[in-house]
Amino acid sequence: MMRGSLAELEAVLAISSRGGFRAAARELGISPSSLSQQIAALETRMGVRLFNRSTRSVVLSAAGEQFVASVGPALEAIRSAVEHVDEHRAEATGTMRINASVGATRMILTPLILEYMRRNPQMSVEIVTEGALVDVNAKGFDAGIRIREAVPPDMVVVPIGDSVCPAIVGSPEYFRRHGRPQVPADLSNHVCIRARMASGEVYRWEFERRGEGFALDVPGKLMLDDSDLMLRAARDGAGLAYLNKWQVADDVAAGKLGQVLSDWTPPYPGLCLYYPGRRNIPAKLRRFVDLIRELRQSSDL
Repeated sequence: MMRGSLAELEAVLAISSRGGFRAAARELGISPSSLSQQIAALETRMGVRLFNRSTRSVVLSAAGEQFVASVGPALEAIRSAVEHVDEHRAEATGTMRINASVGATRMILTPLILEYMRRNPQMSVEIVTEGALVDVNAKGFDAGIRIREAVPPDMVVVPIGDSVCPAIVGSPEYFRRHGRPQVPADLSNHVCIRARMASGEVYRWEFERRGEGFALDVPGKLMLDDSDLMLRAARDGAGLAYLNKWQVADDVAAGKLGQVLSDWTPPYPGLCLYYPGRRNIPAKLRRFVDLIRELRQSSDL
């Protein structure tokens, strides 16, 4: 009988390469406590301690070093064999779970998600929308979709769309009553629709010109936590709203909203897919990544 499952052997190598349980658990997509239990069970069955643990470090024991040196090449050969077989699979099957913001989902649902499902009819896709950033590993997601600056630094990142440009907009009626701000400082005399972020903080409107950036805590009695509600309030003349340009483009083109201070709101890096740096990417996720790259190359994203 095998003295350790493949999952346990992968766990040993991950801890060895990452230098700790927490980083290895993140790579493997499991909780640190579950990983610790796997290693403890393996060590008990083998009758040796593979790692010397302290409150500050986790290092291989002498037995652990010998074990890793022997097991590592064999596991690499198994991974390679699995990957080669996986490439010949006719269709991706199963469920892909993605965590994303509401705004991101609206942007990519039709051009990306629905196209992915059309090309992979045996796949199911579950998208969970949340304002707050979550640990996709710990929550059991295959990947996440957010703006680039929000992605944790230890994730593999695949750009989805071009840069995103903010837009400060108001209704024609609002501008008739209050005029148009010419510079950000003018906003102190305007009515603004303020935003409460998922973290609980009030969003400070961001500006940049000639390479210098700054943020303003704008005045306003109405505060919302949903961009669609902000858009509706702006249409109804409740004040100026700071939104994404893609979200207001149709209203601006139709004359329902006007844009101001466009010279002060430069674009920033747009959406991206991100996932843990696993050695083997599941076929369902690899096909999703390939589709993103194909659509970007054809300018359909």
